Amino acid sequence: MSRITDYLITIRRILKCQESMLKEISEEYHLTLTEATIISFLHNNPGRDTAADIVELRMLSKGHVSQAVESLIQKSLLRRRQDTADRRKIHLFLTPAAQPIVRAIDRRWEGLHQIIFRGLSQEDQQSLVRINRQMMDNLQNAITEVEKG
Repeated sequence: MSRITDYLITIRRILKCQESMLKEISEEYHLTLTEATIISFLHNNPGRDTAADIVELRMLSKGHVSQAVESLIQKSLLRRRQDTADRRKIHLFLTPAAQPIVRAIDRRWEGLHQIIFRGLSQEDQQSLVRINRQMMDNLQNAITEVEKG
């Protein structure tokens, strides 16, 4: 099997485990999977707090994100605030009512982290983070070059 296939399988398995964890959260707190995903995303990605960020980085449809955001606002788990510099941009914030869900996500993510990194030394984990950052930079540079033409 090629290295690219190995990378893709690893990514897919991590995503599958994360989705399974979020399904547990959604069932426990009577949320849709998209709602749980949005709460997790906003908690884990400070500064990436718009619906467009969620659509781009989680690869969800605009319609599903919009519907879930409205539902979370109705459930008092989320609020929105217009950007002061760009009135077209709307920032999303978790409310204090979302904190029990956030804590449950953190507990489950810690368990998932233990599973993923079982058998890897702290040094290996740090190397993986460094290598992943370099790969992300390389890929972003390649995308930028392609877009420039």
